[in-house]
Amino acid sequence: MVKGISRRVVVVDSPDQRFFEQAIFIVRNDAAGEGVSSRELVEEARRVARDYASGSSRFSRRFRDFSPVMYTLSGAGVMGLVWLLCALL
Repeated sequence: MVKGISRRVVVVDSPDQRFFEQAIFIVRNDAAGEGVSSRELVEEARRVARDYASGSSRFSRRFRDFSPVMYTLSGAGVMGLVWLLCALL
């Protein structure tokens, strides 16, 4: 069912075309009343899409590059440490 409500959207092409072609941002109704220009809306949408596609968080990038062997060894080490602490106490 379609209602008679129109929404403003910003469509941004994905910087990394492997998974997504476009990102669609629905603009809040009160954004125009805050003195935001259409150019600023498009630049903000591009920035958000670029940051999301690149996984800009240092924390997530560090663990994404961590190999499965290291996950296994660190998990075994932690469990050994827990076992040792439980055995000594």
